[in-house]
Amino acid sequence: MTVLLDTISQNCSECPIRHRAVCARCEPDELDELEQIKFYRTFEAGQTIIWSGDKMAFVGSVVSGIATLTQAMEDGRTQMVGLLLPSDFVGRPGREGAAYNVVANTDLVMCCFRKKPFEDMMVRTPHVAQRLLEMTLDELDAAREWMLVLGRKTAREKIASLLSIIARRDATPGKRGPTDQMVFDLPLTREAMADYLGLTLETVSRQMSALRKDGVIELAGKRHVTVPDMGRLMEEAGDDSDGGMLG
Repeated sequence: MTVLLDTISQNCSECPIRHRAVCARCEPDELDELEQIKFYRTFEAGQTIIWSGDKMAFVGSVVSGIATLTQAMEDGRTQMVGLLLPSDFVGRPGREGAAYNVVANTDLVMCCFRKKPFEDMMVRTPHVAQRLLEMTLDELDAAREWMLVLGRKTAREKIASLLSIIARRDATPGKRGPTDQMVFDLPLTREAMADYLGLTLETVSRQMSALRKDGVIELAGKRHVTVPDMGRLMEEAGDDSDGGMLG
C-alpha cells in the first residue's frame, strides 16, 4: 500500500482532487493550516474504513479508489446505499458516530483531517464550511436522483445510469478520449452492481451484454469499460446530455 500512496502527490497544489474536494476554495494560508492537521491513510480492497456507530476521530476526502456505504439491518442483511468516489467527503463534522459502514471497494487513499481541529477550522474559515455545505447539498441531490433510478427506471436504464455516474466522476487523468469517449475500470463486481441497483445478477449480466451488443459500451474483460459516446449512454439512462431528465 506504500506504493499506492507514493503515486499520489501529498502537496495540496498538485493533488488530483484539489479543485473538487472540501479544500477547493481555500486560500494558500488556509491550505497551510489544513496541512498541519492532515495525514494520509491507505486501505486495501475489502477493508472496512469505518463501522456504523463508531466514534470517528477523523474526517477526510477520498483521493483515489472507490468505497461503498452500507447499512446493516437487525437480521444481519446489508444494503449498499451509496458510493464514495474521488473527492467525496467521509465523515460528518459535529456528529460523534458514523451513520454507515464505509468499506474500501478498491485499494484506496484518503486525505484525512483530525476531526476536532477540522471542526474548529470550519468555524473560522467560511471557505471550508461553504464548500462542505455545497458538497452536502450535491450529495442530497444525488440521493434523490438515486431514488428515481431505483424506483422508476428499467433495468437497462439503471445499468446505464450507474455507468454514466462512474464515467462522469472518474478522476484519473487521461481517461477522456479525443471525442466524447470515456474509458474507465468498473470498480464494482456484477454482484455488487446487482445489490446496489436492486437487480438479480443474471439481469445485470444480461443488460451489460445488451449494452455491449448495441454499441453503447465496449468491454475488455468484465471491468474495463469504454463509452464511445457519453451522450448516447446518458440517453440510455433516461437523461439528456446536460444531466437532466428527458421529458
